[in-house]
Amino acid sequence: MPRAALEEILEAARFDPGQTAEIAGNDPVLPIRYRVAAAGSASIAALGLAVSNLSGKPQHVRVNARAAAISLRSAKYLRVNGQPPPPVWDPLSGFYPVRDGWISIHCNFPNHRDAAMGVLGAGHDRPRAEEASRSWQGEALEDAIHAAGGCAGLVRSQEIWSRHAQAKAVAGQALLQIERIGDAPPEVSRNSRPLGGVRVLDLTRVLAGPTCAKSLAEHGADVLKISAAHLPDSGVVDLDTGIGKRSARLDLRNPGESRALQHLIQSAGVFVQSYRPGALAARGFSPEALAQERPGIVCASLSAWGTTGPWRERRGFDSIVQAVSGIAHAHGKGAKPSLLPVSAIDYVSGYLMAFGVCVALARRASEGGSWLVRVALARVGKWIVDRGTVEDYENVPDDLPEAELARLLGEMDAPDGRIRYLKPVLQLSETPPYLARPPVPLGYHQPVWTSS
Repeated sequence: MPRAALEEILEAARFDPGQTAEIAGNDPVLPIRYRVAAAGSASIAALGLAVSNLSGKPQHVRVNARAAAISLRSAKYLRVNGQPPPPVWDPLSGFYPVRDGWISIHCNFPNHRDAAMGVLGAGHDRPRAEEASRSWQGEALEDAIHAAGGCAGLVRSQEIWSRHAQAKAVAGQALLQIERIGDAPPEVSRNSRPLGGVRVLDLTRVLAGPTCAKSLAEHGADVLKISAAHLPDSGVVDLDTGIGKRSARLDLRNPGESRALQHLIQSAGVFVQSYRPGALAARGFSPEALAQERPGIVCASLSAWGTTGPWRERRGFDSIVQAVSGIAHAHGKGAKPSLLPVSAIDYVSGYLMAFGVCVALARRASEGGSWLVRVALARVGKWIVDRGTVEDYENVPDDLPEAELARLLGEMDAPDGRIRYLKPVLQLSETPPYLARPPVPLGYHQPVWTSS
């Protein structure tokens, strides 16, 4: 199964690596009905093949499916001075009863929480909010929360979702898109690491986009994460996905700070973004505008629902895609739905974005041009579901044995203390990936490129 999944990824990108990757192991690794180890290991192997191609060296590319599976919840293994960081998920997030079933409401960002709770008119009182939700039809509440600026998803079965207009649109989308969006001369980077000398601007949040940029950092890219003080962060997740990066603040509502980002773009090679569709374009940072500002740039853009369908401009998250697409319904116990114990859609999307960026960098080196890579959470979720299910998954242990897990973990010193983290899963024989920088608090650095 991992081999077939890998071939689908390579075909979607029209990428012939000229070599193969070794994937050891298969599902089930964790008590999950879906083949998440196959999806994770295949997407990481694809990235490895693209990185090997950029290195210019014949390499043995290897991925262990067991390690790939636990990488889909990497933040779970983070420790700071031997202790797990405090959770940041809002207790108001989760599944709420409605007249015709259940709805998933995203409350981990304060603005989304306030929008949803405002629709329910229950303040921040979970029991009152659940009592209010019971009086709503699911689709009506879903639409009302989105109209108010929040984010929610009615829990549907896979069969019901397949008849939805957005599901039909998603089914017609490519797993990932890599397209040329401008002209520029070829650019070839020579460095001891495959992505050494490549400057990456990381304007992403939560998991998928940050995982893409972190994956690029594993191979030597100089990644500068750009956030803003007025936007909520993701706590422990930002710490885990921040390993290997520098971090600065810019408020794009401020003309001077917007110009500072434009200045950074002129020296960047890659621009990764995961804001709601149209948000950055409205501030002058669409892929087309970036290609005009910096010919030869590679843009990677993540959306929840893709570029087609009635929900193409809606915000969304891994948990919301699980809810609407039948994953949470199938994984539930009894009548109540349940999320998977890994964020497979987010992480696999991030790995696929990084793979797409590396393929685009290779095309830029050979034929020039500016490039755009697109990935959508809903399409990746469909691809994972399409892998099929496994039997006897319920009897699989909840985690890897301690001795096996210990071999996959590393440590480093960071401003917040001694960090334990999950090391890169991908194995390359000639240019093994590693993370050279410790995670730092958001905004720790100045918004400038440095030579070290």
